This record gives sequence, structure tokens and C-alpha cells, in this order.
Amino acid sequence: MTGAFVTGTDTGIGKTWVSAWLVRSWRADYWKPVQAGTIEGCDADVVRQAAPGAVIHPSAHTLPEPLSPHEAARLAGVTISIEDFTLPPTGQPLVVEGAGGVMVPLNDKDLMVELMARLELPVVVVARSGLGTINHTLLTLEALRRRGIEPAGVILCGPPNPANRRAIEHFGRVAVVGELPPLGGLADLAAYPALPWRPWQ
Repeated sequence: MTGAFVTGTDTGIGKTWVSAWLVRSWRADYWKPVQAGTIEGCDADVVRQAAPGAVIHPSAHTLPEPLSPHEAARLAGVTISIEDFTLPPTGQPLVVEGAGGVMVPLNDKDLMVELMARLELPVVVVARSGLGTINHTLLTLEALRRRGIEPAGVILCGPPNPANRRAIEHFGRVAVVGELPPLGGLADLAAYPALPWRPWQ
């Protein structure tokens, strides 16, 4: 299967905006394996509005509280198992959006990075462009590589910062494959140029 697993250096980093951008750019399907925080809305709604007509596959777990998956599941009386997750069948590229960062727990023994390894899609790291991003991004890249996952690329969100981009590429030994500047809303995202880069080619 072609596509990408979108992870981030933190929560609220811009993964959903980037996922919507990739879905629209690649005419891809979208899947969020674990959706926590449904009381505040679903990330799939953003993707649906930004990429009209895209196929949205249902999450394996939807949890009310906006918390780490393992804690949101505990409060909901649910146990998340790594075996719960299988890529949905599709003939299109598939964009999979993770929850939080690579070291977020799914249960008492599995982290989000174990789900990435299970699904075997190229991993794209979303990071902020500003102060602090070098440390967070390099730590994320190191955590992936220690588990045998070679990151496909990094996408920066926020005002352009050439110095941070150069540092991430140099010290992280990775390409920054896209940059998403601050946008005013979904209309701006819908009008933003497509990203031609495809990690599976």
C-alpha cells in the first residue's frame, strides 16, 4: 500500500492540517486509527472539509476525552490492543494520522511507534518551525531510528525559519520535504499549493 503515517514532535503541532494537505495533494484516503477527544470534535472533520470527496475510513477506537490514548481508553473502560489495527483496504494512497508523538502510549506496553512499525508505511514527521523545534525534532528522529524506522521526511508548520530548517536537515540527516505557513482557515488550506513529493516513489 502507498501512503504515509503522519506523526509529530508533540500534540497540537499541525498533524491534522498536514494530513489534510497530503490527502488533498495526493487524492488520498484518510485514516486516524485512534481518535481521542471526540467531545471536542474529530480530526477527520477538518480533513473532510479541506479535501471534499476524500474517503475517510472509520477509526478503530474513538474516545471521548482529549488525552493520551492509553488514558482516554482507561477512562472509557476500553483496552487498546496493537492487534486492533489493520490498514483499511483501498486502491488509493492512504494518509494515516497518529495521535500525539511517537512515544505516546497506546496501552501499558505499546507506544505509537509500535503502531507505525506494524503498519509499515513511510513515516512523515510534522514539527513546528520556531524556537525549540531543533531539539524536539532531533529527539523524534532518534526515537524512530532506534526502533528501526527511517523517517521519510519532515514537514515544518509555522513561519518560515531557514536556520532551523538547515539545522534539522544537517543534524537530523533528513530532508525537510514541505513547509506549511500559518493559514487563516480551511479556505486558505484548500487554496494552498499541492505537495508533489511522495514518500513511496
